[in-house]
Amino acid sequence: MNIPANLKYTKDHEWVSLEGDIATVGITDFAQKELGDIVYVEVDTLDQTLDKDAIFGTVEAVKTVSDLFLPLSGEIVEFNSELETNPELVNSDPYGAAWMIKVKIANPSEVESLLSSDDYKALIGA
Repeated sequence: MNIPANLKYTKDHEWVSLEGDIATVGITDFAQKELGDIVYVEVDTLDQTLDKDAIFGTVEAVKTVSDLFLPLSGEIVEFNSELETNPELVNSDPYGAAWMIKVKIANPSEVESLLSSDDYKALIGA
């Protein structure tokens, strides 16, 4: 299982990459394996400012639909529109081409609540 050390993680199986006050968010390798074949990614919160843990979208797999939770408060400034036509990228490249949103962070202190790769490995028993 791939759990890059340079990323932060959430208990809801999302990864976060930080660059200044912008956080890039996607779902982890563990999450995509648990969900199975991804058939649709929906994010209808572009340009909205949401609180940490608010639902920002959904991922639909063949057998289930799963909510996506915002790991940090802020404004959703970009959606990866490539996922509209190629949702299977979530399965094939969860940490690269399948990033989902970019968030302008409203409260930088929330970053401290994210999990390290070691903490995330412990959470999922890896």
